[in-house]
Amino acid sequence: MPAKSGTSAPNKSEKRDSERPLVEDIRLLGRILGDVIRVQEGPEAYELVEQIRKLSVAFRRDADHEADKALKKLLKSLPGDRAVSVIRAFTYFSHLANLAEDRHHIRRRAIHERAGHTQEGSIDVALQRLRWAGITPKSISDMLATSYVSPVLTAHPTEVQRQSILDAERDIAHLLTERDAIKARAAVVNAAKDALTPKELAANELQMRARVMQLWQTRLLRFTKLTVADEIENALSYYEATFLREIPKLYAELEQALPGQPIASFLRMGQWIGGDRDGNPNVTAQTLEHALTRQSDVALRHYLTEVHFLGSELSLSAMLVPFGPEMQALAAKSPDTNEHRQDEPYRRALTGMYARLAATLKKLTGGDAARHAVAPQNPYASAEAFLADLRVIEASLCSHHAQALAAQRLHPLIRAVEVFGFHLATVDLRQSSDKHEDVVAELLTAARVEKNYSQLDEHAKQALLLGLLNDARPLRVPGADYSAQAVSELAIFEMARRMLASFGPQAIRHYIISHTETVSDLLEVLLLQKETGLMHGTLDGQALNDLIVVPLFETIEDLRNAAPIMRDFYALPGVAALIARSGGEQDIMLGYSDSNKDGGIFTSNWELYRAEIALVELFDKLERSHGITLRMFHGRGGTVGRGGGPSYQAILAQPPGTVRGQIRLTEQGEVIGAKFANPEIGRRNLETLVAATLEATLLQPTKPATRAFLDAAAELSEASMDAYRALVYETPGFSDYFFGATPLKELAQLNIGSRPASRKALEKIEDLRAIPWGFSWGQCRLTLPGWLGFGSAVQTFLDKPDPAERKAALALLQKMYRQWPFFRTLLSNMDMVLAKSDLALASRYAELVGDARLRKKIFTAIEAEWHRTADALTQITGEKNRLESNPALARSIRHRFPYIDPLHHLQVELIRRYRAGLADERVQRGIHISINGIAAGLRNTG
Repeated sequence: MPAKSGTSAPNKSEKRDSERPLVEDIRLLGRILGDVIRVQEGPEAYELVEQIRKLSVAFRRDADHEADKALKKLLKSLPGDRAVSVIRAFTYFSHLANLAEDRHHIRRRAIHERAGHTQEGSIDVALQRLRWAGITPKSISDMLATSYVSPVLTAHPTEVQRQSILDAERDIAHLLTERDAIKARAAVVNAAKDALTPKELAANELQMRARVMQLWQTRLLRFTKLTVADEIENALSYYEATFLREIPKLYAELEQALPGQPIASFLRMGQWIGGDRDGNPNVTAQTLEHALTRQSDVALRHYLTEVHFLGSELSLSAMLVPFGPEMQALAAKSPDTNEHRQDEPYRRALTGMYARLAATLKKLTGGDAARHAVAPQNPYASAEAFLADLRVIEASLCSHHAQALAAQRLHPLIRAVEVFGFHLATVDLRQSSDKHEDVVAELLTAARVEKNYSQLDEHAKQALLLGLLNDARPLRVPGADYSAQAVSELAIFEMARRMLASFGPQAIRHYIISHTETVSDLLEVLLLQKETGLMHGTLDGQALNDLIVVPLFETIEDLRNAAPIMRDFYALPGVAALIARSGGEQDIMLGYSDSNKDGGIFTSNWELYRAEIALVELFDKLERSHGITLRMFHGRGGTVGRGGGPSYQAILAQPPGTVRGQIRLTEQGEVIGAKFANPEIGRRNLETLVAATLEATLLQPTKPATRAFLDAAAELSEASMDAYRALVYETPGFSDYFFGATPLKELAQLNIGSRPASRKALEKIEDLRAIPWGFSWGQCRLTLPGWLGFGSAVQTFLDKPDPAERKAALALLQKMYRQWPFFRTLLSNMDMVLAKSDLALASRYAELVGDARLRKKIFTAIEAEWHRTADALTQITGEKNRLESNPALARSIRHRFPYIDPLHHLQVELIRRYRAGLADERVQRGIHISINGIAAGLRNTG
């Protein structure tokens, strides 16, 4: 295996040296922010911020009771407007510290690479390991030709960033990069002789001050509820900033590493925003149309810009260079008759292509191109037609040894068109199974086929649905008075058909069924596709299906039933043949959030693991008999409790045979910003997905777990779920504690998402969405969904009467940690979550619970389980301190968390006022800004 970066652990001096640039950046940004506060708010405000910071640090560092008392007294005396000002200060510091940290991450990676040290999760390391394993470049190319890797961006109720804030922070990130470049030049040229360097640094800092000033004077919160259209625009900003340019660079890196081998466009982007209707009544057919139209607009405008610059660059003259007949024909088709370009075939051709793209933009989006050398005309029928013209130019350049002219702009453009087409990203449709049942029941009643469909048993439902799928006649009755819900749901399917016709088959590929519990849930969606022209023909004939029907298994019970449901579905006559004819792909989505809320962290992960193994066994047979490929779609959120954690390790920890070049996974909430706001970090995060997929598929590093490992995991899971449910669902008053000790109710009022925080009124944990459930526990720093239950499970597992048995049981767990990636990754994630939790701060939130007896009972139980879990990790891993094996995160926490703490103290104080009825607009605004700042500081709350 390639060596990791360095040959030995750095000593304290080396550590200080390596962190010095980070400390300098944080101090610089902190100083600038402090100066802005002093100028804008006055010296008293600045001194107040400093006083709160020092007391908060003392509270954290020394558990100083005097500091605690002084802090509480100070905060209680703060007037509302001053409290908001202080909260804004610490929130912006969290944002700025993140930018400094991102820059340092890029800086350290570059230093390691220059030194020749390989980095885990990079394409270089993955390919090096494959070479050492004897896997040829052709084998890698062949595997990628049949692969499909797709991060899928989703909008959720915890997304807190405004676009204006993101744009200003991108500018600051760019200025930090520029500052490093200035310093690097100074290191090459003696700074004493180079008077320009101090001036450049001063100019750089001046621009930074302007951007920080802009941040301070920009509203952090929205006045109005975020709309789906707003969420679409937020997501599109990441394509413009990162994906459209960085994904082609990633492919170029692969091409360079595998010279002479064709690299298929296997990495594609997915999107839920605009198509995810589950629990969001604001998503309609018009929303779907708007999403794809806006996506197309972004893609086409990118292509127009690149074609324009290509025209500037490719000034080659036919008087000097020979051109083949294909290139001459492309130039001849152009309406460009400018006499100055008659000997410049590339320019003439690109002018014509620009005109066609401009016409395409007008046709698909209604928009107008920025430039017009000739009038828009003759729109492209498809992205493939545009791609064919680009390839003519590429082949022509190669024919006269001008490949170098293609590398800078033409090749990235070709790759972008392959990846993004005219649709930019594949939009998934999603709706809950009960909504489909309602529509089908209404159709059947109106058609007088079956008036009590919902009361039928599962066998009768399947028989009826199969009969209808084999009937060429539609169910809908012209002129019938259908409900608004039925009309709206059917309109989505019909709009999907129109969008596919306009933007191509990659525009929409997947229809996800939330809460899949029966085979009829799948058949109902097939029937609705048939009713709306998305399924062509009958099931017993030669039917084809436009959309992949994707079951989403969410709860513990759903996961246990996943393989039996899919086995029964494919056993139905005609189903396997339909899927095979329609492309032979079956996506299955696995839900991390609801399974965690249902059974706790360990049981959720264990049941996901078991479900994947069972599904692989089933689809191995279906692949042999019908050529059907299984693709797992992981519904990972930002927090560990919702499937978060490092993607590279998560993919490598999947059960053997579950990747095989096929994987989709969601990216949610603030995690999108943390991963993709910075273009270079964005490319690195995408690279880890590719590297992990290569290794998991071709190296198959994860061997089947031994029977002893599986039995131990099953035993731990049972005990963990018992402990989790005993506290969360069976302890009287736990829900009262949760609603009291977290800012959930305040979160629900914040304008940070188009979707409601709960499916019903906020009364029971069962009705609460898993996302705000996890988010709220992060805000109060208990991070409970990421660890609860595991400590009790290990204690039960080790509770043996015989000391020798106990020793053997512990030895087994230690062996599992060393040898089983699933177990190791899960414990590593728990370690991270515990490191980010803080019982002292959590105790401040507990004070918000009015019932003192209840407060003490629940918090004591949580605290005891936290210590049990921490002790269990220490026993199994041998690491006495949290994050011993993750120094980068430990560094991050050390630098950032002392400045997040004041936000917690202030949030608790303002929530106390708000709930006591002492609320005005400023108090509510302060709470909401503190939620933003804490989310930014914790970084993986979404």
